[in-house]
Amino acid sequence: MTDSLAPAADPEPSAGGAVTEYDRGGVRGGPQTFDPSVPNVARIYDYLLRGKDNYAADREAARRLLAAVPGAAVAARDNRAFLGRAVRFLAREAGIRQFLDIGTGLPTRGNVHEIAHAASPLSHVVYADNDPLVAAHAEALLADSLRVAAVCADLRDPGHLLTQPAVRSHIDFDQPVAVLMVAVLHFIEDREDPWSIVNACKASMAPGSYLVLSHVTGDGTPADMVRQAAEVYEHASAPGLARPRAQIARFFDGLDMAAPGLADPYQWRRPGRARKPRPVLFYAGVARKPAGTREMAV
Repeated sequence: MTDSLAPAADPEPSAGGAVTEYDRGGVRGGPQTFDPSVPNVARIYDYLLRGKDNYAADREAARRLLAAVPGAAVAARDNRAFLGRAVRFLAREAGIRQFLDIGTGLPTRGNVHEIAHAASPLSHVVYADNDPLVAAHAEALLADSLRVAAVCADLRDPGHLLTQPAVRSHIDFDQPVAVLMVAVLHFIEDREDPWSIVNACKASMAPGSYLVLSHVTGDGTPADMVRQAAEVYEHASAPGLARPRAQIARFFDGLDMAAPGLADPYQWRRPGRARKPRPVLFYAGVARKPAGTREMAV
């Protein structure tokens, strides 16, 4: 059985948030070298969402991924829809007016700034990605936006990312901010200590801020399927690591989880639509930084 790539049935707009990318031919985390013959993780994701910003190598890699994990395209769409609901929740219910989307990926319909501005036109949004091509796409999209910016910076160096002039001119870290890390951390290897990276970002956030995060998991998926999926990304612009629920939950240490907690993205605050049980390929959650925790251990 293969997964259908038909558009998602979910009528609500989905928001951006994909992956950061690395240069396989140079320093890890350095500027991306454009090579259409090398599968690119952002473009693979774009293909799974029926996007048009992809090449033959990306499409072949995506087909191999679907052969290994037939539910991958549906999981990708569920993940995008989760981000849309999370941003709506934060903008409409939590009153957040600042959004930093790290690993934004290629633009699509229902981008974060569009959803946030629907709740409040005064919202400020910054997109950050370490792929210059992604940053160029974002800059073109945002050419006429006064409250939205894009920066080319790497999540692996949060100190540099968070102090970029475009970030500081749009985000006041003394006020609550939503930091979005959706479908990005599984492209950071254990040896790079993604938990310390996330802790550094949490330390910069004022009390009342929120972390929005989703991550690929192998829980409940046969080990052979997980291995085959990992092999696809071994030949792409970044390795992909599925992590168990307990390791993903660690990213939220010190924060108060919003209901329903760490969950399948499809189920996160999705009103009244059930479906047959199937393996969970992502975990997703939203959590608030409580009062009195301005400084957090890195």
